Amino acid sequence: MTAKWKVAILAGIAVLCSIGTYVALTWGDGDESRALFEEAGVGLANGSAESLPDEIAYSDFLRLLDQNAVAGLVLKEDRLAIRTHAGGYTSTLLPEGFAPEVAARAGAAGVELAFLPPEDGRFMDLMISLVPALILLGPILYLVGGGFGRGGLLGIGRSPAQLIDPKRNGFSFADVAGVEDAKEELGEVIAFLKDPTRFQSLGGRMPKGLLLLGPPGTGKTLLARAVAGEAKVPFFSISGSEFVEMFVGLGARRVRSLFRAARKQAPCIIFIDEIDAVGRRRNGGGGGGHDEHDQTLNQLLVEIDGFDPSEGVVLIGATNRPDVLDPALLRPGRFDRQVNVGNPDLKGRIEILSVHMRKLKLDEKVQPIDIARGTPGFSGADLANLVNEAALIAARRGADAVDMAAFEAAKDKVLMGAERRSLTMSDEERRLTAYHEAGHALVALNEPDSDPLHKATIMPRGRSLGMVVRLPERDRVSATRAKLEADLAVAMGGRVAEELIFGAARVTTGAAADIEMATHIARNMVCKWGMSDRLGLVAYAEENAPSTGYDKAAMTDSTAALINGEVRAIVDRAHARARTVLTEQAPALDALAQALLDRETLDAEEIWTIVASAGGGDAASRPSSLHS
Repeated sequence: MTAKWKVAILAGIAVLCSIGTYVALTWGDGDESRALFEEAGVGLANGSAESLPDEIAYSDFLRLLDQNAVAGLVLKEDRLAIRTHAGGYTSTLLPEGFAPEVAARAGAAGVELAFLPPEDGRFMDLMISLVPALILLGPILYLVGGGFGRGGLLGIGRSPAQLIDPKRNGFSFADVAGVEDAKEELGEVIAFLKDPTRFQSLGGRMPKGLLLLGPPGTGKTLLARAVAGEAKVPFFSISGSEFVEMFVGLGARRVRSLFRAARKQAPCIIFIDEIDAVGRRRNGGGGGGHDEHDQTLNQLLVEIDGFDPSEGVVLIGATNRPDVLDPALLRPGRFDRQVNVGNPDLKGRIEILSVHMRKLKLDEKVQPIDIARGTPGFSGADLANLVNEAALIAARRGADAVDMAAFEAAKDKVLMGAERRSLTMSDEERRLTAYHEAGHALVALNEPDSDPLHKATIMPRGRSLGMVVRLPERDRVSATRAKLEADLAVAMGGRVAEELIFGAARVTTGAAADIEMATHIARNMVCKWGMSDRLGLVAYAEENAPSTGYDKAAMTDSTAALINGEVRAIVDRAHARARTVLTEQAPALDALAQALLDRETLDAEEIWTIVASAGGGDAASRPSSLHS
């Protein structure tokens, strides 16, 4: 039964219920009084009728009777129909037990009174009683089944995948920039969907599935839609979480329904976003939700095995957690090919910014390359957000075009969060925050391997009371040990500044995020990257261990204690390194903190000028714009 028929049936039931309810609620309205006289076979009035209300009070009826204005009466159950000498009809609701009194009064007044037997009201009672049940039952059936078009009512278990017709899919590779390597890999899929016989003539076969891997916001979903748009084929889109439900077996039915629908639309593309929700590694059972998850994944594996590549159905999955996927999902014959979609490089960022800037009215001085150079590590989604924020800031300022000042303000908002000018800080809190951020900035200036400073501020932004932002000069694909140790020293700079200026008893919780970051880096240096002399080139972190630690079950207590001791030693060395810098350059620390108190926000050039005038800083960290 199609969704249209289901809607029609439910609408018919609703109409019938409405009619029954209407009849029940409107008993006695309109010409009901005249109809009772016709039913009783009592003569009707001739000539023009007197205009009377549909219903009057019992006291008004008695007044009409006393005035000899009543020509006839018909009593049915508790409803008394009244006909006047002037030809008008009305009715009144008779109080319980008043029928004998009415009969006596009518007889005394010489008015004819007719009686009608009561009708069987069981059907009406039934209709009225069904209305609340239907009102409650309809939404329940709709929600349990997932809607009329998504398995609702009689179609529970139907796939909730959204089908995008090729005529409505306006995406193409021109709308996806900065991922040229991924587009080249996917170009082969497009060629296959357009002309499958070209590949089959040589005996080859296309991969059944492609897995798009990469951090959030890099354009994996856009790529999948662009492939469908370029190939001009139907596009089934669904999230992995939509398969797994609380009802055991429902997820497997949805998988079967999805692939059945896809085969009917072939050639087509099935896109499963966040596939780790359904493809997560199986744990061998355990009851409850695990059974449902395992059944759904098993059905997905069976369906992938069951369809022939020559049918023209291509499965594309996307995830940013490939480490949690079940190995059976990644073996050849299922997801044969993996396509990495990483953060864009400089050229990619220029292309992405150009795409998003097409809709903006830009100042003539704005160039995508200038913004791209200052945004290393930004994903495509970050850049889109940056462009949008710049447009909003320019509009809020009343500017005629989006200029570089708006982009700089947008970058600060994206990197550091929105300003919280309404937050009130005491003078002591501002002074402590100023020294904390000055400590970070001064250590960063004295660490040649640290990323260059971008800005320092004590203006509360986001969840922080202050912040020091560093930006790499170029795209980096790996980090050296010197770079990691420099980052650790910079992280310790804030706490060390608090200790030197205010004493150990006056340090605050402001260094919590710094300590957490330093511990994470140090643990990875020991457990993953082989940068501990005592533990050597051994990986102690399991592949499926939590990302914030190591698998304690895979090592002895003595080894775990050794790891903890080495992590502590690395962080302590960074703390001592920061302490040495800030002790030797105490005047520069005071000058920088005072400048932050006066101006709240300092850029890299201002920081360098202040520190250099106080005799501090490392010449290697001097901003390139100040080099002679």
